[in-house]
Amino acid sequence: MAVFAQPGSGARFDWGLSGAAELGRVCAALVVVDVLSFTTAVEVAVSRGMRVHPFPWGEQAADYARRVGAVAAVGRRRTTPEHPWSLSPAALRAAPVVADLVLPSPNGSAISAAASATGVPVVAACLRNAAAVGRWLRAQGYGSTDAPVGVVAAGERWPDGSLRPGVEDQLGAASVLDALSGVPGGLSVEAAMALAALASTPDVAAAVRGCVSGRELAEGGFAEDVAVAVELGVSDVVPVLRQGYFAAA
Repeated sequence: MAVFAQPGSGARFDWGLSGAAELGRVCAALVVVDVLSFTTAVEVAVSRGMRVHPFPWGEQAADYARRVGAVAAVGRRRTTPEHPWSLSPAALRAAPVVADLVLPSPNGSAISAAASATGVPVVAACLRNAAAVGRWLRAQGYGSTDAPVGVVAAGERWPDGSLRPGVEDQLGAASVLDALSGVPGGLSVEAAMALAALASTPDVAAAVRGCVSGRELAEGGFAEDVAVAVELGVSDVVPVLRQGYFAAA
């Protein structure tokens, strides 16, 4: 049904792969938010000059990387001194710079890869660059009813594969929507309600550290990834997915 695409508004909000597919049918640009950790890792890598190829989670990522002449990132616990590239933003800060990096993940990367098929610009946003993403979108003329923006919070997955909404992604998406407040087309009800979560969160960094996803990473030994993710507003880099990879706009 057309109503699920939130018609009549300039900035729209939804969750996960299905939400991205719905908004991708009608929006002029899509923003993917996966704070812990895909879009944060993308921002870190792109800010260092790497081109990041999104790819769904799975062993085929290495084959794809070989085909495109890239390095394939591995799981956080599978890095070695010889292969330090992973989904960990902290690891990517320290790893050698490569020209092309295939970065698989089960959520943000899979959504980005699928969204690229729509042909519209796909932007990777996180808490580090949310304001910059909003400024770029407005400068490009997105946010009207004729050129709406869809902001997609990736969320996580329950063991049965169903969507588990994540606090960190709602706050990341809300930070982008905050930067889009006042666009000519206005916010959809869904976008306005997502934005309300930001207004009611006095300490965003503390909320991300204390939420389920933040605690899961910290308790698993990756607290530094959370620390990188909650460096609020430190980046002006806007990674845009075109021709199969993210690069700075």
